[in-house]
Amino acid sequence: MNLDFDRCYRAVSSRDARFDGQFVTAVRTTGIYCRPSCPAITPKRANVTFLPTAAAAQQSGYRACRRCLPDAAPGSPQWNVRSDLAARAMRLISDGVVDRGGVDALSAALGYSTRQLTRTLTAELGAGPLALARAHRAHTARLLVETTPMPMADIAFAAGFASIRQFNDTVRDVFAATPSRMRADAARRVPDAPPAAGTVSLRLPYRPPLDRDWLGWFLSAHAAEGLERWSDGEYRRTLRLPHGVGVAVLRFADTHVRADLTLGDMRDLAPAVARVRHLLDLDADPQAVDDALRADPDLAPAVAATPGIRVPGCVDPGELLLRTMIGQQISVAAAATHTARLVAALGDPVADPYLTHAFPTPATVAARGHEVLTGPARRVDAIVAVAAALAEGTLTVHAGRTAADLRADLLAHRGIGVWTADYVVMRTLADPDVLLGTDLVLKQGARLLGVNPTDQSRWTPWRSYASMHLWRTALTAADRGRVDTRTARPVTEPEDIR
Repeated sequence: MNLDFDRCYRAVSSRDARFDGQFVTAVRTTGIYCRPSCPAITPKRANVTFLPTAAAAQQSGYRACRRCLPDAAPGSPQWNVRSDLAARAMRLISDGVVDRGGVDALSAALGYSTRQLTRTLTAELGAGPLALARAHRAHTARLLVETTPMPMADIAFAAGFASIRQFNDTVRDVFAATPSRMRADAARRVPDAPPAAGTVSLRLPYRPPLDRDWLGWFLSAHAAEGLERWSDGEYRRTLRLPHGVGVAVLRFADTHVRADLTLGDMRDLAPAVARVRHLLDLDADPQAVDDALRADPDLAPAVAATPGIRVPGCVDPGELLLRTMIGQQISVAAAATHTARLVAALGDPVADPYLTHAFPTPATVAARGHEVLTGPARRVDAIVAVAAALAEGTLTVHAGRTAADLRADLLAHRGIGVWTADYVVMRTLADPDVLLGTDLVLKQGARLLGVNPTDQSRWTPWRSYASMHLWRTALTAADRGRVDTRTARPVTEPEDIR
């Protein structure tokens, strides 16, 4: 990544929090690295260098600042805007692929040799896949040390370290403190609220502004009973994670999202955090998006009315694909009802006062979907066939795919049309540049604003966010009785059933 020194130094001098997570400041005289908004005295120009990732700083021998906690900054929006090898690798590393399967698993998922992958990441990000994964393990370890009473030995293995010694050495190298001292310091800070037993309570930071109303509508409208719940500004849902099933409870605050994560296996903490952040699009740069879209005079009123709109992602790409197919040609409310029926019949039970089941695995849907799914026979057959392809591995849907390859693979399956493919690509990859031009409700919003949704270039590279504004415009008008949007929910075009 090419970092302009003068631009970075201006951001550091002004303590601009918008740049937190986009680069780190390494100070040679102190041997520490900070986020751009660190409240400490701005170091002299001659004493600093700017690096793209915390892993690059750690690789160069720098320790994390204990005042600004640079590892706790929002993630870089580069991994969404960019679709090159480095960006796709970072998405998978954040989900714990290296911790679970090593660099070979990461290379296989991306379709590159280990040597080529390591060379590319080192050149682009200043650190190879092992160093990048080590930085994520250190962050996970800090969260567990500071937010749970777990024994240090358990934390070491839950965070992905091969030994307690490796855990201790890494924590000392990265944070310049022992794990015991970090826990003692954290105990002196009063949390927002005591977490429940077996629950990790975290703050997930984001770059303001954030359109809470849009995210709240999206999550509540799509919530399937038993799997998800929206109540009084709190979103609760089950998570199918690499080592078991967990539950996430999310609440919005002014600068962060409060997340209570109940996990069956603490090794799932890092993937759970990554997936929740992806679901809520917390790593976006909303000011950059809004500034670009405001340049269009037709769209500017919508942007001014709802700054900080987000493009919701997903917590499980396979679940997203199957649920999207279930919802073809019906309203979102009807799709939630059908999904709830499938979850109740085939999902794995969970112990939670409000939720009952996790979403069933693709293998279960492939084996028993015909017993539960209702609707046109062609749609049911298509859903079961796609579930079988997911279970067998002939169709892979994950954040490490390129948009073009994933879209082509989806369209090759019967029952997946252009709208479904684009919608799944947008939400799976957090792709900021997908315009859902065939969506009926989006067309309603475009007509209300007087814009042409078939113009595929006017909002590049932020067409996904433009789609959200057009949706929101139509839905707001529907609530006021100005337009009929078929129950005021985004629905698919008929050609999605083939």
